[in-house]
Amino acid sequence: MTKDEFLKSQLMKKSRRGVLRLIFGRTAIMMVLFLLQLLLLFKLMHYFGNSMFMMFGGQQLFAVLIIIAIVNRKDNPSIQLTWAIVTLVVPVVGGLLYIYIATRPEQRQLEKRLDDLYAETRKYVNQNQEVLANLKNKDIGTYHMANYIRNNGNFAVYQNTNIKYLPSGEDKLAELLIQLQKAEKFIFLEYFIVAKGVMWEQILHVLEQKVSEGVEVRMMYDGTCALNLLPYHYPEMLETIGIRCKMFAPIKPVLSTHYNNRDHRKIAVIDGKVAFTGGVNIGDEYINIDSPYGHWKDTAIMVEGAAVEGFTQMFLQMWNVDEKNQDTYEKYLTASENNQNTTDAKGFVLPYGDSPFDGELVGETVYLDMLNRAEEYVHIMTPYLILDHEMVTALSYAAKRGVEVVLMLPHIPDKVYAFALAKSHYKELILAGVKIYEYTPGFVHAKMFICDDKKAVVGTINLDYRSLYLHFECGAFLYEVPEIKEIEADFQETLKKCQLITLEDYKKTKLWMKGMGKALKLLAPLM
Repeated sequence: MTKDEFLKSQLMKKSRRGVLRLIFGRTAIMMVLFLLQLLLLFKLMHYFGNSMFMMFGGQQLFAVLIIIAIVNRKDNPSIQLTWAIVTLVVPVVGGLLYIYIATRPEQRQLEKRLDDLYAETRKYVNQNQEVLANLKNKDIGTYHMANYIRNNGNFAVYQNTNIKYLPSGEDKLAELLIQLQKAEKFIFLEYFIVAKGVMWEQILHVLEQKVSEGVEVRMMYDGTCALNLLPYHYPEMLETIGIRCKMFAPIKPVLSTHYNNRDHRKIAVIDGKVAFTGGVNIGDEYINIDSPYGHWKDTAIMVEGAAVEGFTQMFLQMWNVDEKNQDTYEKYLTASENNQNTTDAKGFVLPYGDSPFDGELVGETVYLDMLNRAEEYVHIMTPYLILDHEMVTALSYAAKRGVEVVLMLPHIPDKVYAFALAKSHYKELILAGVKIYEYTPGFVHAKMFICDDKKAVVGTINLDYRSLYLHFECGAFLYEVPEIKEIEADFQETLKKCQLITLEDYKKTKLWMKGMGKALKLLAPLM
């Protein structure tokens, strides 16, 4: 059997197993239990609604009180508008649902735990004041942004860090395997998606080898993988071969707002010396073995040197969320001591994370800062375009004042509703002067901002509500790093494979697609 025939047979087997799991597996059972609970909840709301609020316009009064509460909360106006509409249309159901989500009864413990973990790591992750002073001398605006991230996330800015740009999932996998082979002390992996297949088997083979050599290996992935990608007890299976493994927020058949906050990060750390981040998960579509949406365009970076400390910090914080006896951070957060003098690399690197519980939109703020201070261009790759008013305003204003703003989006979507929502922004942005391109060979999954040949962000943060408001995310902000030229060169090369979307092209969009996008805008903040 040839290699191609073997891969084809493996994909067919995987597809059949996926269908069987979907129909007969845990996912189907959980969905039925969720629906039963939801039906019971609506029944109770309807019952109490009829008995408590029917007289003297009680429902309307209840709706008004809820809306007053909504507009006085510290929320994005788009989110407030969506909840106000839902409450007006279905006062009792919408109002009680909003109370449940706004109070987040089951999340208080998690928020407190994260606050404690952030405080714990603060004493180990110290900002080098000489580095900060150097940045201030270079760019006072970027210096202030670094202070904002430090004060609202405890992330430091570093020099003495090399960056290697990886313009595809295939490149990321190849480099990751090389670096994993070099591991001597520990390997930390944190991914949103881990799916069985060729990519995971290659990584797992190296991890097993490293465990046999005495290397500590930990792996964490998001709990949604258990729905249709991995067996629910897969962490226990990995534990038997020496890999410490856990799911973040495992999905259980109980209604909870906590399930809306997923771990969307992609982080790999080896020995505190090398780290990876970017859009690439662990799955065969990311290396173009599976091609459900045409060619998959993704990107990543390898970080080597002092800034690896930031990614080690992020991993350990998430790992310790549900640990009763947490490990000492000092054992692993040694990058600043060991790596400060390992390289004379130019530029500054600021690794940062974003949490849905800290009251700060760090991911969106970094993007807005780049747009608002750009002088020549801002080039963006994103798989989704589901924008709030602030982001639309920033994109439009940058274009209107003469900055070249280019958005690169998929031509073949993975989600029809997301594609429709993206197109709902096209007309306004095109009229403002923003250039929109679609990647005709397939799907763009990269999440990148490049600005003025001086700044770039490579990470996990999409331009949509889920990434900007609801998920745990991460990224690396690069300033005057030489590799930014490589990132921009790849953007330009990819642009050659894209189609410029004009206003005439938008007018040719099918009516049902336009209608869907406009209708879904009402619910976009909740999607």
